[in-house]
Amino acid sequence: MELIELQEKQAPERAVLCGLDTGTYDAEESIRELRELTRTAGAEVIATVIQPRPSPDAATYLGPGKLDELRHFYGGNADLLIIDDEVSPSQQRNIEDFTGFRVVDRTTLILDIFAQRARTREGKLQVELAQLSYRLPRIGGQGHALSRLGGGIGTRGPGESKLESDRRHIMRRMNAIRRELKGVEKRRTYARQRRDKTGVETAVLIGYTNAGKSTLMNTLTDAGVLTEDKLFATLDPTSRGLRLPSGRTVMLIDTVGLIRRLPHELVDAFHSTLEEAASADVILNVVDASSPACEEHIRVTEQLLTELGASEVPVVTIFNKCDRLTADEPLPSRPNSVRISARSGLGLAALEQAIEDALPRDRVHCIYLFPYSDLSPAADIRSDGTVYSEEYTDAGLRMDVLSSIRMAGKYEEFLVEREV
Repeated sequence: MELIELQEKQAPERAVLCGLDTGTYDAEESIRELRELTRTAGAEVIATVIQPRPSPDAATYLGPGKLDELRHFYGGNADLLIIDDEVSPSQQRNIEDFTGFRVVDRTTLILDIFAQRARTREGKLQVELAQLSYRLPRIGGQGHALSRLGGGIGTRGPGESKLESDRRHIMRRMNAIRRELKGVEKRRTYARQRRDKTGVETAVLIGYTNAGKSTLMNTLTDAGVLTEDKLFATLDPTSRGLRLPSGRTVMLIDTVGLIRRLPHELVDAFHSTLEEAASADVILNVVDASSPACEEHIRVTEQLLTELGASEVPVVTIFNKCDRLTADEPLPSRPNSVRISARSGLGLAALEQAIEDALPRDRVHCIYLFPYSDLSPAADIRSDGTVYSEEYTDAGLRMDVLSSIRMAGKYEEFLVEREV
């Protein structure tokens, strides 16, 4: 039985990683990240190649000489080439024709990892939508003959109907997924509205993939989220209550990890999940302090927060994995930052205090007394906050409410008691 299982177990695919150094970004760091992505996808990296060029070759991305070199040195040893960029369908076809290797680009690799990692119905739908969005313009039919349109020798036959039916099928599926995701978005919006109405405050974990967000979530709340030393170990959002030292409770929400040049199809697909950051009371930006690209990771996250319209939300920058650093090792300067180790527990008390300090003071416990001659504000109060109790007394309607500071100021004349 063990022999059969060993025979059935497939050997990992062998991959050569290829990138260009055009000077627009750190090519060495990007190829290291691609290596981690490849490992996460389950392939074995046998070589990495970086070609300095001012720009990609329009036909083959890498130069013909470099492709010939790849074919000569790795032909028969590698199963696929992984390109550290998004390549066009024609570039992919030309590389495959020239080298004989199967070609996967960076976007396809990330989409494949997301497809492996999605667990919930929502996550699977979001990944499928991203894959279909990427695949739609790349439909080529079965070989070159089916992709030719028009009249003349070699162009007649079922090609047009085949390609068009493929496109229509994908478009129908994409529209069906969007409709289903709109329902999910509505439920998420209603949940946010309920949290606002009931005074539930939210802290959203966001940051680069593999920075330790899930480990931190587990340490703070015993959430039981999967943690692995791999990129995008968890995709599906998790929410848990976190009780702070003062007794104040916040809803801690995990989000999908980020990465350099995250495919825009994925950003679009996971937009509703990432939007939790824009409506949060505080954002917890988790950073791998031990990474040499720590500053770049912070920049990527901050850029996305700006795109989501969350630049005004208070941010606590959490430098995680500080147990791997020396005590005096410098870190990027950010206001309201803490050093922690989610795995060892180092600095967690300081983190909880930092979250407490960053939360806005926009709700207050109030007791109102409205005379029977003017009960109209009561409806306003009910829609704004959480009503703990209402009592009709001889003097009027007495309401015990968790109210917004704005509402407390508006109806200050009716206040009997206000929490300081």
